[in-house]
Amino acid sequence: MHSSSRHGLRQVMPFGQPLPTVVDCVPNNMSGSPSPRFDTTSWTLVRAAAVNPSVESRQALATLCQTYWPPVYAFVRRNGYDREQSQDLTQGFFTQLLEKRFLIDADQQRGKFRSFLLTAVKHFLANEWDREHALKRGGGRVPVSMDLVAAERWYEPSVVAEATPESLFERRWALSLLEHTLSRLRAEFVGAGKTDQFDRLSPFLNKDSGDQRYEELSGQLGVSAGALRMSVHRMRRRYRDLLREEISQTVSTTDEIDDEIRFLLSTLSM
Repeated sequence: MHSSSRHGLRQVMPFGQPLPTVVDCVPNNMSGSPSPRFDTTSWTLVRAAAVNPSVESRQALATLCQTYWPPVYAFVRRNGYDREQSQDLTQGFFTQLLEKRFLIDADQQRGKFRSFLLTAVKHFLANEWDREHALKRGGGRVPVSMDLVAAERWYEPSVVAEATPESLFERRWALSLLEHTLSRLRAEFVGAGKTDQFDRLSPFLNKDSGDQRYEELSGQLGVSAGALRMSVHRMRRRYRDLLREEISQTVSTTDEIDDEIRFLLSTLSM
């Protein structure tokens, strides 16, 4: 195993298009938007699956795993495993998770799926599940589809030099959440036949977009800068709502949403 620094991960930007900042995702009592419902959220269903598994709870867990495998993979890699071992161990972990073997302890954790997942993967590695055993447990199945090329790009030395396994997990969790939210927003625009609008406006989701960029694009589109700003404002508001909705799928109460937003802010600012 490789030793790791106790310093936090700093100044690491996601690959590809810059993701929106979390600063715009203000609490509901400031935005005026309604609170999400919590009777059928994914994490609530997952926790219920420990007692009464159902098709719905299995689908909810599979969806969460598909979204949040990158932080698990990053955690395994930072613990000193090579690429092939990390792939097999990550698949082996999710195979067991999807078979509900780890869900018995879910209620003993805090209400966040993030906390449960990190604890579960720590226990998995502590049990010394080597690559051969992980493959046997998987039985040739692939419970979670993983884009290892993208995962390895994110695992460059400059990214992990000062990261602990835990800090890498938490930062990659935050980025996975933002990436998934942005994908949902894009899907809505594509479904409405507004792909070009999304491609043009999405860079402005970043709060640091300057006035000059607004002037340039408004001239290209033949609209006023004010009208463009209004369109960006609506896109940001929808992005914020989707982000809060995504977070609601991983916590147990509405009170925890704002806690998670503060966590995202602190993690991405390191």
